[in-house]
Amino acid sequence: MRIALLTYRGNMYCGGQGIYASHLAREWKRAGHDVHVIAGPPLPDLDPDIPLHVIPNENVFGVKYPEWARRSHPLALLRPLNLWEFGVSRFGVFPEMQTFGLRLLNRWRGLYRRYRFDIVFDNQCLSWGLLGLRATGVPVVSVIHHPLHIDRRADFAIDPSLVKKIKRTLYFPLFMQQFVAPRLDKIVTVSEASRREIERYFGIPEKEIAVVYNGTDAEVFRPIPGSPKQADLLFVGRTEDRKKGLGTLMEAMTHLPKHRTLKIIDGRIPDDGLAVRLIRRFGLGDRVLLHRRMLTLPELVAEYATGRVAVIPSFFEGFGFPASEAMACGLPVIANAAGALPEVVGTGGEAGLLVPPRNPRALAAAAEALLADPDRAERMGRAARARIRRVFPWRNAAEGLIQVFEETLRAAHRRSRAA
Repeated sequence: MRIALLTYRGNMYCGGQGIYASHLAREWKRAGHDVHVIAGPPLPDLDPDIPLHVIPNENVFGVKYPEWARRSHPLALLRPLNLWEFGVSRFGVFPEMQTFGLRLLNRWRGLYRRYRFDIVFDNQCLSWGLLGLRATGVPVVSVIHHPLHIDRRADFAIDPSLVKKIKRTLYFPLFMQQFVAPRLDKIVTVSEASRREIERYFGIPEKEIAVVYNGTDAEVFRPIPGSPKQADLLFVGRTEDRKKGLGTLMEAMTHLPKHRTLKIIDGRIPDDGLAVRLIRRFGLGDRVLLHRRMLTLPELVAEYATGRVAVIPSFFEGFGFPASEAMACGLPVIANAAGALPEVVGTGGEAGLLVPPRNPRALAAAAEALLADPDRAERMGRAARARIRRVFPWRNAAEGLIQVFEETLRAAHRRSRAA
């Protein structure tokens, strides 16, 4: 099968979408499929034999004057699509999803004429341009990791002011995604929890949405025996993402004994960001270690080994890579019973503990129970790694999506014959 894999931001450090695209491309290539990645910057890290087609942009979102003018070709901003992108970004609109799809549509005729793709797989861009691609006769399947409405709802919970609500409503391209998603050939998601939320926000019946779990590379994410521990609790994730539950975690620290420590790994912590403000608010300056440097993959694996217990206090996760990665590294996990986390961690208590969401006392009690019983924590870590290796290899994700593609192609063929 010849697959066009679209990802408007492809770098693995941009979040789960970059991890997703890179690993799927690798597994499809290994299985003998011809996969082409079509991506915007920052670009994905791909195996050298996987073709990459770059859809450039001027990267103007969030860039203030005079930085946006200090570029080798500043007059490029006067091109129509660049100018529109620059203009709306000044009002807090995140335009990259829209413009990626439109720029791709401009390139599509040449790409399709040369490669004759069997199917297009969109990594939650859901841009207007996808409707144009589909009009050329190529079936389009999109993955929705989780509806962006959930991110907006989490922001509203932190700051319910009218100004904040207007800004976050402008930021997310919700109308575009709600319009485009039901008009594609198939929607896939990565958990049962996300499938329920997609029906709620997009109006697509659950029975029409395929669930194919993400994978985790247990050969890369693995225990490092003998690594010195630097903190009792370990949090990995974007601290500025309000749905990650950082406030609950910080408050839970106040209910733990004062000798208990927390390490936060996030290479993009602003000096005046949420993590810094919460540390100050709860007086945790001597108990919380911030790791603010961007990490390579081997460095991230090494950082997982520096904690005793991983905590994932998210209010919602479409899947939850920090949970699965920590488990693959042999760490016991404490996670909120929210979103897809029960599906990843398991509900039996063997590989991790689930606690009620937004409950700092319950989180603290679970953490202290594990930290006070190292033998139990070690058994749980072994069970966690075994679960990831058994249930969530990337090979399973790649094969599951190929089955979805084959069903989509058969349905498209039936429609064309009927017409």
